[in-house]
Amino acid sequence: MKDTTYNGWTNYATWRVNLEMFDGASPDDFGLTRSQMGDAYELSQCLKDNARDIIENTSTEGIARDYAMAFLDDVNWREIAQHMIADYAHETEDA
Repeated sequence: MKDTTYNGWTNYATWRVNLEMFDGASPDDFGLTRSQMGDAYELSQCLKDNARDIIENTSTEGIARDYAMAFLDDVNWREIAQHMIADYAHETEDA
């Protein structure tokens, strides 16, 4: 089986989307309730929706948008959410 990990992430798509779209963001940024902020599934759905909205709102219909949307299908949204939750917990712990 081929190793698809990239810079410690599941794959290139997960690493790139996290870096380009969510670096520096926290669960607070996505309108979740306090109880939802620690839920990786809930946050992962918000991240996925947010990324899709960014692409839809900043591009025109066509092949480039189609490729960008297909790229999102390879993202491990739960991994990004778990990473964001862990960073948030660490930051609020230090505050």
